[in-house]
Amino acid sequence: MKHIFFIDPIEKLVTKKDSTILMALTAQEKGNEVFVLFEDDFYIKNVGQVSFDCYKITGDINENFYIENFQVNEKEKVTLSHEVILHMRIDPPYDSRYQRYLWMLDFLESKTAVQVKNNPIGIMKHNEKLEAYLLENSLESYVGTSLNGVKSFVEKISAQGVRELILKPLDLYQGIGVEKISVNELEAKFKAKCDEFKGPVVVQQFDESVYAGEIRSIFYRAKEIGTILKVPQEGEYLANIAQGAKYSAVDLDPKVKNECEEVCKKLMNDGVDLVAFDILGNRLSEVNVTCPGLMVEVSSAMKRNLVLDLF
Repeated sequence: MKHIFFIDPIEKLVTKKDSTILMALTAQEKGNEVFVLFEDDFYIKNVGQVSFDCYKITGDINENFYIENFQVNEKEKVTLSHEVILHMRIDPPYDSRYQRYLWMLDFLESKTAVQVKNNPIGIMKHNEKLEAYLLENSLESYVGTSLNGVKSFVEKISAQGVRELILKPLDLYQGIGVEKISVNELEAKFKAKCDEFKGPVVVQQFDESVYAGEIRSIFYRAKEIGTILKVPQEGEYLANIAQGAKYSAVDLDPKVKNECEEVCKKLMNDGVDLVAFDILGNRLSEVNVTCPGLMVEVSSAMKRNLVLDLF
């Protein structure tokens, strides 16, 4: 089987801990033909074969599952067919550029019989935050641009004792645009956030359980393959490893695990096999389907290469 990993430019990636590179090198070690594909070489056409200029790769996976000596090597033409799996591994944000690629990938599936993972229609259908908010025990949330709507929402939760809020854009990642404010700052901050990100904003009460840590749990085909607890630096509220959060292996609460499994079964019906959950205070806060990450860190904490479960 041939595997093509459609990725961002190398200069945008932190190659030593990039999930996609770990996936690609592991697939290669398992005896598959593996290539990377860049945006400049990606296209569709409606007549004749589609053959991409792809690149061979080399690199080493060390004992902690971090990447060493990674290189992009010679170029090779790869013709799309049912014997090719194309992995959509472009990082969010889910913007118009991202949407165009999903449309094009869906076209390729229909036209060439290539398999795309995760499925582009599945990615389109399931917003990573809204999918979590569908759940019965999800944190009470507001999403929109209406000032009157958000004021009414905040008045309600303020009456329940809420004094601090989290604002975040609907379609970004890695903590970009996330801001903690007091309820008294709502009006000015909410409008500024909508203007800055040109669209709907999520508003929730600030959940202090984040100081104890946020869980990242990775599932493949409805099976948990690894889970870590990410603890923010002291005084910080973003459990982002790139911003200094510490991480360690952790057992997933059985009830939460069951909830994740049920979400995965639903997503599998839409061709979404690989899912990474963010869990805060035993509530699912995000259901990551676009480019699920932290494979290296979770593998390191679990002391085994999680990617082996994918190939």
